Amino acid sequence: MFWDDVYKGTPPWDLDHPQPAFEALIKNGEIKPGRALDIGCGRGENAIILAMNGCDVIGIDLAENAISDAKAKATERHVKVKFVVEDALQMNRLFEEGEFDVVIDSGLFHVMMDEERPVFAQQVHRVLREGGKYFMLCFSDKEPGEYELPRRLSKAEIESTFSPVFDITYIKEAVFDSLLSPSRRKAYLLSATRS
Repeated sequence: MFWDDVYKGTPPWDLDHPQPAFEALIKNGEIKPGRALDIGCGRGENAIILAMNGCDVIGIDLAENAISDAKAKATERHVKVKFVVEDALQMNRLFEEGEFDVVIDSGLFHVMMDEERPVFAQQVHRVLREGGKYFMLCFSDKEPGEYELPRRLSKAEIESTFSPVFDITYIKEAVFDSLLSPSRRKAYLLSATRS
């Protein structure tokens, strides 16, 4: 499987620390203690920082290698996080409706195909409680590069995907930290609320 193969090595997004954008959301109180879901959690850094800040966290990812590494990392750091192999497009198989106060996505949405996006938005909407928050970090169309993946997304694309089922609080410029160019990759950070 593609994603398992990717995690046999160290992909560029696989940092040994959380994404600074999510640390800032915790620090400024936008992410509060509660039940949290990290979709596309990789090796778990963002999920772990949520747990260390009072959240009851589940992290999901398609890559079994990433999930087993995330479990080991949480154990080593004495942090309680539940990590599960699951497809973000089929979260209804695993979670009840309205199960989470907050859902975060660091770099998953920008690898989705066009036809997957509305399905994904519906799945995120379903697992959030009414008034629950969704925070998503993705590459911006202002980030240069010829590679097809990850996709560079415009504000309009983000809005058209999520505004049918969410109230968008903001889509602001941010940074996606990467091993290739730390603290310099142009990104968008979405804050949206389940209406």
